[in-house]
Amino acid sequence: MRRQAQDADLREVRAASRSVGLQLAIASGALVVAAIGVAFFFVLDQLRPSEVDEPPKPGEHKIYIDTVEAMIAFVVVGVLAVAIAGVLSMIVTRRAVRPLGRALQVQRDFVADASHELRTPLAVLDARLQVLQRGLPDGDPSTATVAELRADTRTLIDVVNDLLLAADPEREAAVAPSPMAGPVGRAVESLGVLARDAGVELLLEADPEVRTTVPPASLQRCATALIDNALAHSPAGSRVTIGVARDGADAVLTVADQGAGITGIDPSRIFDRFAR
Repeated sequence: MRRQAQDADLREVRAASRSVGLQLAIASGALVVAAIGVAFFFVLDQLRPSEVDEPPKPGEHKIYIDTVEAMIAFVVVGVLAVAIAGVLSMIVTRRAVRPLGRALQVQRDFVADASHELRTPLAVLDARLQVLQRGLPDGDPSTATVAELRADTRTLIDVVNDLLLAADPEREAAVAPSPMAGPVGRAVESLGVLARDAGVELLLEADPEVRTTVPPASLQRCATALIDNALAHSPAGSRVTIGVARDGADAVLTVADQGAGITGIDPSRIFDRFAR
């Protein structure tokens, strides 16, 4: 898997290098052609027929340049200059993007290594919770709490699996359309404790027929982040409404709170990472 990720990163870096190098080559070539053109017309302007026909004065030396030969020389020099500029642009660009390829590889290695290290302890934790769940007698008051803990563990396992998938760009799993109500409902349930502690009511209004190709684990994490943010900005006694509906051909997830609204930041930046 790591070898495939390296190959994918290499292809991306090379494609970026070619694209940037081509743009630089075109720009450099245009500048060279412009410079050659200016020089050519300047030389032509200096070659006045009247001056050519005049005999040289005593002690004066004149050099006559054939316009056809001058044109050929300028064209040859221009072509060579454009070719050299293009080659140098490609070489410089490839060297410049090399650190980008190494950075991508380091990032993928870190994500893959961290995910692999987390898989085993999470699997063990899930197994122990399963054993504990089976050992609880009927009617035990902690049954619901253990079930919630196991659901949270499964969510963490899904996160790790998604990280592993992201670390391997060659594995693009096809996702069939699935109902949105399930993942969003699980997100609401997982934050129920926080909502009760904050004195905020969570109201889910979900159309069970709305489907999406977003992976359920990713959709649940997205809904969890939005609801958690709404809880953080909701006063006690208020309500957070979570909606799943269809708008034409689009599946829409909405989270509305009764807080003060967006303040202290440009609304267009609310989805920037770590923006406050």
